[in-house]
Amino acid sequence: MFGKFGLLILVSVALSMAQLNVAPQSRDVPVEVFQVLDLPVDIHEASLTKSERGYFLKLSLGNSSDLRMIGLRYSLALIDSRNQLQPLVNRIEGFSIPAYGTKTLTLKTPIRLRQKDGERLILMVEQVISRESIWEVVKAKDALEAYARGDYSVVPAVLRVANQVDSPPRERIIFRRN
Repeated sequence: MFGKFGLLILVSVALSMAQLNVAPQSRDVPVEVFQVLDLPVDIHEASLTKSERGYFLKLSLGNSSDLRMIGLRYSLALIDSRNQLQPLVNRIEGFSIPAYGTKTLTLKTPIRLRQKDGERLILMVEQVISRESIWEVVKAKDALEAYARGDYSVVPAVLRVANQVDSPPRERIIFRRN
């Protein structure tokens, strides 16, 4: 009825449609991001990438400040099906992102994860560090727990202080007496 050429086209179309329905298996686990609007960095496209050593956090950072950022502290937690928060990791990571710049990073410290059905991952930045300043989220754990329960009215406050450790040395003028 179709002939050899028609049958070949039908088989080709059927194979193409079968390939479209098969989703490629991704080694990435999506991570929800709790954005703290008063911080000078924001995170987009956070995920955990599986490797032989564990999972590595991959994220895209945007710097909305006129200062170079050199690090951050973050919390990664699981939210179970009852909206209960289970902390996984709280770490400090170093990097360098220029003023008003963006960068995609894969953080170097592996994370162990056993995620069950119905659980989702959430990431929150708790501290951002530049050579001149440190931005600290006040009561970060309380805000994250409220977010996990579905209470989006708790807006975390951010405290900015001078960085006394990483600040560049001040210029000193030495006068000579003749």
